[in-house]
Amino acid sequence: MTPSAGGAAPDARDIVIAPLDLATWVDEALAVQAQAFGLGPEEVAVRRHIVLRHLASPGARALGATDGTGRLVGFVYGMPNDRAQWWSTVVEPYLRRAGNESWLDDSFTVTELHVLPAYQHRGIGRRLITTLADGATEPRSILSAIDTESPARALYRKLGYQDLARRVLFPSAPSPYAVMGAPLPLRR
Repeated sequence: MTPSAGGAAPDARDIVIAPLDLATWVDEALAVQAQAFGLGPEEVAVRRHIVLRHLASPGARALGATDGTGRLVGFVYGMPNDRAQWWSTVVEPYLRRAGNESWLDDSFTVTELHVLPAYQHRGIGRRLITTLADGATEPRSILSAIDTESPARALYRKLGYQDLARRVLFPSAPSPYAVMGAPLPLRR
């Protein structure tokens, strides 16, 4: 949703956070991610396969944020971490060098969190990630974010995440990432 003709921003109080059947909503979710993260059609196609593969992981869960019309304006998903998954195999050497390899065990990975730009800075991302993390049975959470000072990293820090490894390079990613971890429940 774009701001109304009068220029008013969308009202975040009308947003409903609820479980999301991400397999059914994958195209809408990736459209949100494409706008929030600046992805092109080729990258969206690659990520579609990744999301669907992740959903087959035991304990994978997703939440969506919908506006009053039922339009998806944000989503989050994650799963219990598995050291055999690709993400863990990439970040493990960086975490080991930093003395934080143990964070890969007994943790819930927040895999993706995205909110449409017109709805950002209204607490929707915070509601999505805290609600998802509240349902985790693991004692801690891990995630990766582009390694730059950004509103997303500031939010994660406010929730209790701290840097576990920086300058993490993912194949084909143009920018380095930081791996962050927080004890659960997340700070409010």
